[in-house]
Amino acid sequence: MSPPRFSVVIPAYNAAATLSRAIESVLAQRWPAHEIIVVDDGSADDTAAGVSRFGTAVRLIRQSNSGVSLARNAGAAAATGDWLAFLDADDYYTPDRLRLHAEWIAEDPTLDFLTGDYEYRDAAGATLGRSMAQHASGQSVLTRAAGGLRVVLETPADIAAFVADHFGDTHTLSVPRTQFMALGGYPTGFRVCEDVHFLTRLVAASRRIGVICQSLGVYVIHEGSATRRDPVAAQRENVRTLTDLQRLSPRFPVPVREGVAQRLRAARYNLGCALSRQGQRMAAAQAVWPTLRNHPDWQSVRDLLAMLKG
Repeated sequence: MSPPRFSVVIPAYNAAATLSRAIESVLAQRWPAHEIIVVDDGSADDTAAGVSRFGTAVRLIRQSNSGVSLARNAGAAAATGDWLAFLDADDYYTPDRLRLHAEWIAEDPTLDFLTGDYEYRDAAGATLGRSMAQHASGQSVLTRAAGGLRVVLETPADIAAFVADHFGDTHTLSVPRTQFMALGGYPTGFRVCEDVHFLTRLVAASRRIGVICQSLGVYVIHEGSATRRDPVAAQRENVRTLTDLQRLSPRFPVPVREGVAQRLRAARYNLGCALSRQGQRMAAAQAVWPTLRNHPDWQSVRDLLAMLKG
């Protein structure tokens, strides 16, 4: 099997302040990327000019402002590599991000896609934690790894847990380009959780998922992000996206359907909590009511009472 060729797609919108760092992290990879594609999604700042200083090392695509999903999909459509990797313009890779996936792909062609751990850092660069350690599904994988680097997810329990509480992120995902295109890429019309929407559809079409239990990149936490500025609006969008995913779930394997149901349940609870913090108790109760209606168990009753109690 020939070595995998990675096309790295970076969507960018008014990203002049951070894009160079993202690009440099790809250029510094110990397994060189086949190509780097930046999709300028209608920026009004110097994003395009920042790309030009890298010359032919980076390919620039420009489009009118259409959102991150369409930007990623445009980059994937233009890619010439056989594997896709993504990176948001304000995040960055660790030096072995591509190598650790590429070497495993070369050794085991039965892997459908790969993901891995990553770090959270604030805008000043301080480390805030690691993703796998902060998610129950990730903790389970780390326990199984017992200090090792690789774990394969393939059992029904693995899959359900990963969908319900996945520890990966867009910048740790490696997916065959043909599979990405067959699934239609990232969904449009959603501002939050579009990555989970695509990932879940990808899991539903997969049997073996490779996990690297080492940080593959850095996710930068911004205090001024839309999610933090308006948590209620963000949680409403999260529920809306997952509700659409639930609409599709009857065609998924049972473990994936179970994972979607668990994730939507958690999203409705989180929306209720966000509303409750603002003193909107009835709205909080209404947020979790669909869970009680669809899953009339004691946990659903407790969730509803918690919202009414505030």
